[in-house]
Amino acid sequence: MEKIAFLGLGHMGAPMARRLLAAGHPLSVWNRTPARAEPLVADGAGRAGSPAQAVRDADVVITMLAGPDALIAVAEAVAPELRPGTAWVEMSTVGPDAVRELAGRLGDGVTLVDAPVMGSTDRAAEGTLGILAGGDTAAVEHVLAHLGTVTRTGPLGSGASLKLVVNTAVIGGVGLVAEALRLAAALGLDGDTARAALKAGPLGGAVDRAFADGALFATHLAVKDLRIAMAAAELPVAAAVSEQFRQAAADPALARADIARAAAHLIRTV
Repeated sequence: MEKIAFLGLGHMGAPMARRLLAAGHPLSVWNRTPARAEPLVADGAGRAGSPAQAVRDADVVITMLAGPDALIAVAEAVAPELRPGTAWVEMSTVGPDAVRELAGRLGDGVTLVDAPVMGSTDRAAEGTLGILAGGDTAAVEHVLAHLGTVTRTGPLGSGASLKLVVNTAVIGGVGLVAEALRLAAALGLDGDTARAALKAGPLGGAVDRAFADGALFATHLAVKDLRIAMAAAELPVAAAVSEQFRQAAADPALARADIARAAAHLIRTV
């Protein structure tokens, strides 16, 4: 089976890497905070002291990193180590510009696929993520099948683009629900009654996400995603929502908590 290097073992990366290890792939792992690799190493993964060490002799490289800056820093270290025939699957939420910059750093014979995911930590652990894959996925689809269902989105960069569209809609919907419920509180309405009315309407999915329990889409990452989206187009609604979540993320207790926690904070801010 292909030797896989997995770089980035955060809340999403760790369960994804574990699924590949359980499927029998030889796995080398690296994380900026080394302690995050310990559980995987205890179960048989190889520990790498650097990104460059992780990818040596790898057939497939998978990155699940916090953002564009982290991706490019890793690429600077990794690109010279990759041999022709290697496939790099970039699964972070970084936007198409970062994917194109990454592609420009790779040598001949290295295949790049952008494949960000939809779903939280529970779906990562179950292998039921939605994977939005741009580029030529033929060489890696059987690997990605261990992680979820692949939707081919088009040429390289299209997966990263579609992920921004989806996240902008999700974050915007959660922000709008929070603001609507803040209005309900200001008008003296019962919160449960207002929530039920919203859930029965076109924002039903956003209501569910605003009150999700057990999901983890960190508020500071939501702010990062909206920042990338707003660099691509004029998005006044997203800008307003981003400012609300940015203020919530100024509280360290909320910054790394799920956006549902931030939404609860916004609802109470009357």
